[in-house]
Amino acid sequence: MNKLPILLVGAGGHARSCIDVIEQEGRFRVSGLVGTAEQVETFVLGYPVVGADSELPSILQQHAYAVVAVGQIKTPEPRIQLYEILAGLWCALPVIVSPRAHVSRHASVGAGTIVMHGAIVNAGAIVGRNCILNSLSLIEHDSVIGDHCHVATGVAINSGVHVGAGTFVGSHVTVRQGIRIGERCVIGMGMRVLKDCPSNTHLPLHSNHLKNIDRTI
Repeated sequence: MNKLPILLVGAGGHARSCIDVIEQEGRFRVSGLVGTAEQVETFVLGYPVVGADSELPSILQQHAYAVVAVGQIKTPEPRIQLYEILAGLWCALPVIVSPRAHVSRHASVGAGTIVMHGAIVNAGAIVGRNCILNSLSLIEHDSVIGDHCHVATGVAINSGVHVGAGTFVGSHVTVRQGIRIGERCVIGMGMRVLKDCPSNTHLPLHSNHLKNIDRTI
């Protein structure tokens, strides 16, 4: 089977994880990456960095498919900007799903989202565009994840949860069923979310910030 060429926009650590998922999925072959000016003509896991962000319009003339391969923790802005550039240039942004993940046929996943190894998206869940569902994350039934979110490793989003656009949910966070988390929130690793969080809520990112803080909110 001929694999379709795909361009990765981003050439850092998250791009490495994306490459592994793309290789395992088997639909696409990585034709190159776009990174910073300093990264041009280097290689990421054997794949060339073919240009910088400023060259995207010309590079995309040779690529019908692309994926945003920049990570997201403190702010979604770089991923949002790159996604909008790609969409504005009529580039196809496929959903990438690891063969070691499970996405229910009764769930919906938006364009440009990557579902990584061991992740589960259960029946009735809706996941927006340009999201990262990282390794071993769980999106339970009837939950909604807005556009441009990063659900990090080992997160448990229980049933009926609503996560607003641009939010980062850190590793091993557990969110109680029915909770609403607003837009552009940052939920630090290991937190237990037991009540609603308004938009722009920022909770500690690292456990060493939590010595005198209850991890439950």
